[in-house]
Amino acid sequence: MLDTILFDLDGTLVPFLQDDFIHVYFRLLVRRLAPMGYDADSLIRALWKGVDGMIQNDGSVTNRQKFWQVFTGELGIQALTLESILDSFYGREFDAVRSVLREDADRSGLLRSLREKGYRLVLATNPIFPAVAVETRLRWVDLTASDFDYVTTYENSRRSKPNPGYYQDILQHMGKQGNACLMVGNNPVDDMAARETGMTVFLVTDCIENPGGLPLEDCPHGSFRDLEAFLNGLPELS
Repeated sequence: MLDTILFDLDGTLVPFLQDDFIHVYFRLLVRRLAPMGYDADSLIRALWKGVDGMIQNDGSVTNRQKFWQVFTGELGIQALTLESILDSFYGREFDAVRSVLREDADRSGLLRSLREKGYRLVLATNPIFPAVAVETRLRWVDLTASDFDYVTTYENSRRSKPNPGYYQDILQHMGKQGNACLMVGNNPVDDMAARETGMTVFLVTDCIENPGGLPLEDCPHGSFRDLEAFLNGLPELS
């Protein structure tokens, strides 16, 4: 029986297009770090390589460890001093990225209703950001980490989407089997990979990320409003 619901964050709970997000995010990040002597192109290249390192992570270290291994490999070991600066950035200047939202959205009522029905909730956001950056983005839709039973971040995760092992790690943490879980996301590769662990899925199409133009007919999909109608129709758990 379905009793656990996993939600992606970017483009799913938070309504923005990825390209818009990246453009504003990188502009603000470069503005913050350029005065410290970091060239914009080198910084962004190192950041992307760090992200790729987390995507390829085999589980031997946390995503946080993997990111900083790769990032400092590109920029030098002195770049480790940037970690506290980045945490400050994600808690402050990063909030301005909310300007890319396509609409004002308050998801608190939906999640509260699901909790009241007895469902366990997981924020299954790709764990390539620190917890402080996740908290900032959650505020954009009137949520906090406390609205979920578990939140994946780069500190507590060892794999990333679309690796099915990422979803298996969540199942292990939650003590669940895949057939008890629903994964909600907006990317037919990253999020729908959850099916390989036995989860059911729902693809939200409002801000879909599908650069490969993959067909959608093989998975349930629809707007966020369609998703809400489905979730509001779920039974209470005894």
